Amino acid sequence: MTSLTSVKREIVLFSGLGLFLALIFFQMGTAFSLRMLIEAACYAIIALGLTIQWGYAGLFNTGIMGFIAVGGFFTVLISFPVNDKFWNSDGPAELGVVGLYLLAGIAITWAVSKSHRFGFPKKLVTFLTVLTFAISYLVVISALEPAADKIESGAGFIGGLGLPVFAGWIIGALGAGVVAYYVGRICLGLRSDYLAIATLGIAEIIKAVFKNADWLTQGTLTVSPLPWPVPTPNDIGFVAARAGYLTVTAIIVVVILFFLQRAYNAPWGRMMRAIRDNEVSSSAMGKDVNKRRLEIFILGCMLMGLGGAALVTSTRIFDPSGFLPLNHTFLIWVMVILGGSGNNLGAIFGAIFVYIIWTISEPMAILIFEAVKVYGNDWFGWQAPSDLMARALQMRVFVIGLTITLVLRYAPQGVLPEKVIHHG
Repeated sequence: MTSLTSVKREIVLFSGLGLFLALIFFQMGTAFSLRMLIEAACYAIIALGLTIQWGYAGLFNTGIMGFIAVGGFFTVLISFPVNDKFWNSDGPAELGVVGLYLLAGIAITWAVSKSHRFGFPKKLVTFLTVLTFAISYLVVISALEPAADKIESGAGFIGGLGLPVFAGWIIGALGAGVVAYYVGRICLGLRSDYLAIATLGIAEIIKAVFKNADWLTQGTLTVSPLPWPVPTPNDIGFVAARAGYLTVTAIIVVVILFFLQRAYNAPWGRMMRAIRDNEVSSSAMGKDVNKRRLEIFILGCMLMGLGGAALVTSTRIFDPSGFLPLNHTFLIWVMVILGGSGNNLGAIFGAIFVYIIWTISEPMAILIFEAVKVYGNDWFGWQAPSDLMARALQMRVFVIGLTITLVLRYAPQGVLPEKVIHHG
């Protein structure tokens, strides 16, 4: 695709998207539309994280939900108001002891894993490392359980630190990056299909930890209301508050887009695409393939953590049960595939368009099914089944499935394919 053709397509698609949004504002109202755009902007941040992993480096990450949850958790931990009941109890001291056990276990396990430098056989070192890790885990858990029980029965959960929301978002991104570092060290040596299975499993583990650690996240009881980085609807009204939140998220998307575009066109971006297209040749040219893959995996997961923090904050509730693979992994893959893998503008377009379709397909399906029910009875005497409206609620999955099927059939590289620049 030539540069001029690509620009024309971008203008046409974003203009059409703008008209589509104007119609939704007119039909659904400003408050509803602003909320939808806020969430779409948060998904755009997450989609940008995925598009650099898959589009730049060919990393098949299906654990997006886990990194979104990590970002959301850290923003709760940092920005949620302080729980005085916890800090006035023995909980902090008991958790401090658990932390010391954890640090000691990590240090000992690391030391054992490096003992091969002293001439010990590698198989023996591996066995001892696994054994040390298992013993350390049991010691930490045995110390954590009574402390957690006391916190849950007394203070409920640990609460937050009461710091500014933006600090929570930054720590959320960094926290997702730290988790990504250890996940990447373990999983990035796997082939793409095994990497997908491993990251999917890790995401479910992260969700299970948050869901069952009542002392840390209140589990199924949820944490709310989360503070906003701008005045809340209770302070200045729904429209003004949501407009302010949308402004913040839109600025973040623009800043991320600017830096990713610079990185894409820089030598770093060309190196990542060279590794993606021909790993053997890149390695022969002296590039550290595993290190670069880990680098971009961490960067992408940090964006997922940042987007997850902003998304959770926008809903004002942290609910570990609310993180679903369909909403927080599959839907984002649809956004990237539809927009165009490796195209940052395509990821943003795909995120906004797909989330709009996802959001309005349910009320539109209810409207259509209601019309079918009424006119079917008036014209043909057709009696609608009693669960017709319940079926309408599931139409959003059908609509998204149909959308991605049509895209894969008629635009397999996405509506905004990656721009390939040939250097002659």
